[in-house]
Parts: sequence; structure tokens; C-alpha cells
Amino acid sequence: MCVLGGIAFLTHDLWRYAHLPLDADASPKIVTIRSGQGLNAIAQLLHQADLIKHPFKYKLIVQLRGEALKLKAGEYLLAASMTPLEILDKIVRGDVRLYKLTVPEGYNLHQVAALVAQAGLASEDTFYKAATDLTAVRRQNINASTFEGYLFPETYYFPPQSTPAQIITKMAEQFQAEFTAKMRQRAQEINFSVHQVVTLASIIEKETGAAEERAVISSVFHNRLKKRMRLETDPTVIYGLKSFDGNLTRKHLNTPTPYNTYIIKGLPPGPIANPGREAIHAALYPADTRFLFFVSKKDTTHYFSADLKSHNRAVRKYQKSK
Repeated sequence: MCVLGGIAFLTHDLWRYAHLPLDADASPKIVTIRSGQGLNAIAQLLHQADLIKHPFKYKLIVQLRGEALKLKAGEYLLAASMTPLEILDKIVRGDVRLYKLTVPEGYNLHQVAALVAQAGLASEDTFYKAATDLTAVRRQNINASTFEGYLFPETYYFPPQSTPAQIITKMAEQFQAEFTAKMRQRAQEINFSVHQVVTLASIIEKETGAAEERAVISSVFHNRLKKRMRLETDPTVIYGLKSFDGNLTRKHLNTPTPYNTYIIKGLPPGPIANPGREAIHAALYPADTRFLFFVSKKDTTHYFSADLKSHNRAVRKYQKSK
């Protein structure tokens, strides 16, 4: 009877320990479990971090549940307000701390690389090198020389040990999911490749200040392409420059680069940024207009014209300072 009573007491004691938090008001803290750390080391780590009391009891619970070999390495956000059992379940699931990464529409590779670095996931140089790896690009079935245009703008969550290749793969896979079979069919209908759609969408993204104008801006570029007119869009010129101080000059417009659409005919060789859903949709479905020109009204909107005379008049009205 004494033995049975002792077992009952121990069982009850372990149950209470497993289901009661150490400090109900405690704030979360980051705990890193390194690869190769065993149950003893992990229990001591949690104890030293003031997340659990009695490491022995914690180890006993883990062993009774048969989960000593299921504890996963990683960076965890844990709190003493969690019960020992909740802490254990989180480590067994590998529910590691995730880094939030939001990529806005219209960011180019350099800007995305800077965001990745700010999130603490990788250095800018390492990420940019991975994003311009031709072998990796082709592995994702992308007909381009870099991932420019194919890192889909979205909010992502990555574990801290994510490599640049894994981050890029996730973004590229999101692009593939967003660019549906219906979109690919539409691209064929307008005689565009996927790469040309993404390239045009990136230009639309950079030229659009007011969302409602995307389809109209798209129509201008489609109309100019049909008439074999140069696109003459400033964002492409800026993208092709090695350095840019924010002041676009006539010298820049006359500088030959593969992206200077004041000099080259047709689309540039690739995207100049990573376009979002609306810009891609606008590239595929332009508005039905006769417009060939537009000029900024300096209020995020544009004035559109179908002929050069009207355009020049609008330039004088809205760009007097130039």
C-alpha cells in the first residue's frame, strides 16, 4: 500500500508540475537550443533561463512521454507563463521563432536584400549573390538570368536558420502560385512570354502612384509597343544606372544601357523590380485606350494624352519647373 501510495503521490506531483506555469505574468524570452544538445542540457538550459523549476522532474516527464529524442534544435520564444508541458510540446513540434519579412510591391533585388539583412536572416551580399545565381533561377523554371521580378511581394515568416536559397525559393514558389494557368493563357493571347509580362508589370508598378491608374498606364505601354515606339520610361533608365542620386538628368537619358528605354526599342531585357498582383493583372489586361503619353500631375496621378501636341501642353502645365 505504501508503494502504491508513493506512486500515486509522484504521479500527482508530476501532473501538477507539468500543468502549472512557473510565473503566470512572465514575458517571453528567446532560448536557443543548439544542434546535438541532449535532454540533460536542454533541461538545464530551460532552468537557467528561469522557464522551469526542477530540471529532474522535467526530464522525467519527457522520458515518460517517450520524447527525449524528439526535441528539436532552433531558436524558440518561450515564457515562464507557459506550463512545462506547453514548453515541451513547442520544442517537440519544432515551433521555432519566426522572423517576419514583408516585401513591398516594387522593391528590386537590392532593396529586398536590405530587408532580409534588417530582419537578421542573412547579409545583403549573401542574399544578393543567391538571388543572381543563374543555376538556382533555372532550377525554379524561371526563364531569366536573376530572380528580379520573381520574388513575390508578400509577408513571409522564416525560421532564423533559413538560408538565402530557402528564402528565395519560398518567394519564387509564391510567384509560381500567383501566376496562374489562366494568366499564362492570357499571356499567350496577347503574344507575351511570362518574362515579358513580369517585365512590363514591374515598369507599371514603378510608374503607378494611384492604384486606379494601373490599367491605363499599362494601355500606354501596350499601345506604344504595338506602334513600335520606344517606351521612354524613367524607372528603367534609373535601374540601368550604376549609381543614382535621385536627380534624373538629360545625360542619364542619353546614357546607353540595356535598360534605357529612351534608346532601346521594346521592353528591357528583364524586370526592374518585383511587381505585385495588381501590376501583373494590369500588364495582362490593359485598359482600352488610345493613349500614348502620360505626365505626372505631381499628386500621384497622371495626365494621359493620345497625341504629342496634347502631351507637350500637359508637360508645360504640370511640369513647369522642368
